[in-house]
Amino acid sequence: MAQTKKKIVFMGTPEFAATILKYILKWPQGDIVGIYTQPDRPCGRGRKIKCSPVKELAQKHGLPIFQPKTFKEPAAIETLKSLDPDFLVVAAYGLILPKSVLEIPKIAPLNVHASLLPKYRGAAPIQRAILNGEKVTGITIMLMDEGMDTGPILLQRALAIGIDDTAASLHDELANLGGELIVEALTKMSQGKLTPLPQPEERASYAPKLCKEEGFIDFNKSALEVHNQIRGLYPWPGAFFYFTKADGKNIQVQLFPGKVGDQLPKNHNFKPGQIAKIENNTLFFVCKDRFYLVSKLKPANSKIMDATAFFCGFLSKCKTAPKK
Repeated sequence: MAQTKKKIVFMGTPEFAATILKYILKWPQGDIVGIYTQPDRPCGRGRKIKCSPVKELAQKHGLPIFQPKTFKEPAAIETLKSLDPDFLVVAAYGLILPKSVLEIPKIAPLNVHASLLPKYRGAAPIQRAILNGEKVTGITIMLMDEGMDTGPILLQRALAIGIDDTAASLHDELANLGGELIVEALTKMSQGKLTPLPQPEERASYAPKLCKEEGFIDFNKSALEVHNQIRGLYPWPGAFFYFTKADGKNIQVQLFPGKVGDQLPKNHNFKPGQIAKIENNTLFFVCKDRFYLVSKLKPANSKIMDATAFFCGFLSKCKTAPKK
């Protein structure tokens, strides 16, 4: 006898969620009966209305799409109930789900979270892990409750954070790991083979939303701390410092992820934030203990430029090429 497919309502919005949805689409035991994603919103300088990555993927597959602003209206709850899902699968949806929604699926509401809970509950677990210099993160599949990422754990899988990983590269790795793990969780839950385990509250930590102000680089910190800040905030909101031009005006300059360099020489006269030198198209920024090596920058209202272009254009220290 053919096994009855499990009806799934998927809730997600950004690229992270779209990657996870791709894995669920390939799960042979699943039948996606509805996609919930955030309403279309204006985006970019032109403020053009843009739909989410999850909606774009759902449209390609001809899936029913729902975009309620909230679940406070009874009609929104009734619409979800009419889909009669076995599972809700939530990944970076962007709405807090009330108890009335969490009680709808016949089997379970599941959440894919990009950390090893209870560490880094909240909106920015990937970036916060890098900012704090963590060496390991991972994916947690949990049963949802009314709290913020507080539900019982079903599955977890760890992932190493490399010294040069950025929020962008780690995002992609975790999204694929999340896709693999949610399919495993759906399969095992359908078979009654998973036991939820409560989160140990004493180990809980939080990962609040990022803000642009966090991007300001304090070169009085160690080069490793600066490296963690720059790569943790890449690509958004970006890490920056203020450069004083020859006319006395300050300009904001974004630094792209670089490398931790050698220790500062003994009895040096460098000041934190100073550009000590340039070698091999690499700027040597002075930090508390070491140089931080950067080869790519973006001054405000300018294009991305390499270290040599910045050195020539903003420090005016290029040597004139010898005459032939």
